[in-house]
Amino acid sequence: MKKIGIIGLGLIGGSIAKALKRHDGFSIKAYNRSCPSLEAALAEGVIDQGSTDDLSILADSDIIFVCTPVHLIASYVEKLIPIIDSSCIITDVGSTKHNIYSEMLKFGDKINYIGGHPMAGSEQTSYKAAKAFLLENAYYVLTPSPTVSADKVDAFRSIVELTGAIPIVVDPSEHDYAVAAISHVPHIIAASLVNTVKELDSKDKLMHALAAGGFKDITRIASSSPEVWSSICYDNKESILKILESFKVSLDKFSDAIKNNDPVLSEYFTAAKDYRNSFSGKKASSYAVSFDLLVDAADEPGVIAKLATLLSSHNINIKYIGILNSREYSDGILQISFENNEVKERCHKLLTEMNYTVYDK
Repeated sequence: MKKIGIIGLGLIGGSIAKALKRHDGFSIKAYNRSCPSLEAALAEGVIDQGSTDDLSILADSDIIFVCTPVHLIASYVEKLIPIIDSSCIITDVGSTKHNIYSEMLKFGDKINYIGGHPMAGSEQTSYKAAKAFLLENAYYVLTPSPTVSADKVDAFRSIVELTGAIPIVVDPSEHDYAVAAISHVPHIIAASLVNTVKELDSKDKLMHALAAGGFKDITRIASSSPEVWSSICYDNKESILKILESFKVSLDKFSDAIKNNDPVLSEYFTAAKDYRNSFSGKKASSYAVSFDLLVDAADEPGVIAKLATLLSSHNINIKYIGILNSREYSDGILQISFENNEVKERCHKLLTEMNYTVYDK
């Protein structure tokens, strides 16, 4: 029996627990500040024991996932050291790694630390949003400390694979610079854009009334936890500031091109379009808009074929269907693209009737 401990039974902690409980041979205990999540997880059979005030319930764990805001991780690990077995693996799910990694190195060989960052999530943060397949086909970054044996890294990698995620080992600093660009700064930009619209809106709130489509897509992540994202920004300050400076340069280029009616503006948009289209592996579309749906579905053999057959039997033609590998703050595991909005809406209606959970991309 593999004994798993979880500190923080929110979206990620809850999803890890649900994913592992799909497999036999796991006993899961959780420590959480509030009762409702623990009570729900116990009622669902996702955890076997829970507590709001007693970390010692995790003492016999083989692996402990610390799923708290990044600024709290080290303090919880320090409290765990006197009560856990020397063979226990300590990991976290923080979206920044360098500072946490450095803090863990201070504990030396007192702990077996393997940093972790599952690249999946949502703007929702509570246990009720947790899903057993949230991590499926999402990259799961590992940053093992030099004192951890290769056997333990392999053992933890196997656990990560059981959640359906794809484990990859990355240098902590390299990780932080990359996620500052693809995750952290986009959150700052989304929040900044929302605040700008709020400040510029008229008394009759015309902007608020008209906000839809692209505005909602680009700013959806601004609904994420302020506590979590403030903590991330402070923790990854250096990388974020570097990326923000580069972003300011890019904005200045756009501003100058617009001001001077410079034809280079089209080149800026074209370069962005081409690079963005390359993310999905699709051929670049000649249309300025896309017609995509995201579908929640467990990653199991034949899932794509099953959906493709279902849509084909109802004369619904698809341009592209594929699994999302990097799904941080994105609902759904499958992306389906269509020729036009009419076909997309027909698919949305059909899949909803077939009890699939479907999101507009």
